[in-house]
Amino acid sequence: MIREVTGIRRIRMLYLQLLYRCNFECLHCFHGKRLQHADAFTADEAINLITLVHDEYGTEAVTLLGGEPFVYRNLTQVVQYAKRDLGMRVEICTNGYRIERRLTEIAPDLDLLRVSLEGIGSTNDHIREFGSYRSALSALETAQRLGVCAGATMTVTSRNIEEVLPLARVLQGHGVEQLKLHCLRPVGNAADHPELLITDPAAYTRLRGRLTAADLAIDVIVDEDLSEHGAPDACVPDRRPTEIERIEADPRGALTMSCKAVGKDSHAFWYDKLANHIVHRPSPTDELTLAVPDVVYARV
Repeated sequence: MIREVTGIRRIRMLYLQLLYRCNFECLHCFHGKRLQHADAFTADEAINLITLVHDEYGTEAVTLLGGEPFVYRNLTQVVQYAKRDLGMRVEICTNGYRIERRLTEIAPDLDLLRVSLEGIGSTNDHIREFGSYRSALSALETAQRLGVCAGATMTVTSRNIEEVLPLARVLQGHGVEQLKLHCLRPVGNAADHPELLITDPAAYTRLRGRLTAADLAIDVIVDEDLSEHGAPDACVPDRRPTEIERIEADPRGALTMSCKAVGKDSHAFWYDKLANHIVHRPSPTDELTLAVPDVVYARV
């Protein structure tokens, strides 16, 4: 159905939100009240969707997230199927809270563990959960011991922008290869915490300057909203491509192709879980938008 409507024939990566439920309730979480929702993929539904996009759109990688994927009961089954049966690259985005046992279980089939951190020590714990900083570092240490490649994500806020470089240096000491920076958008829980928003655009300019000048042994990637020119108003290029970077599936089945998928309810497609079929459900406000690349401050 995606091919018929858009002309897209290949989707490189599936971002699969397995569930809304999480053991944290972070101040900036874009899910907001959805964290209380019971929506989730069953193991069969998740496997069917992964298989469908792999077979029909040549999807070669899947990123599992939530909510918190490590509280998903069937995580091991989904990871092993994607890796062993389909040969896909498998990534997981997690808060890293007390995941050592299950991480050890899935380590042979995991290509990248990406842990979310919002600063150092109490800065992180205030935004996330008390004790989450130490737990996240413990998860990264376990990944390093198991030989699992590790990355990290950080949502840049008014409270942690000065800790981007210090955190990057801590992370590289734990064998982390990449730190990905996201712009905070006033949706979900963040809408109730406007104090976290950065109101001075020059703050991002200063941050980019420090990143460029820093002698880091870790790649720092910033999303387009934090880049020099900012994100474009529309993500659709003049000539629609036949290949896109990713599609995102939420726990209800909504499929989004967007450079600003986070926080948006509109969708152009829906995964019918029972029928194992993608359907087109446009609305007057829907706009097909396509993913655009991040900006990389590569290590020298």
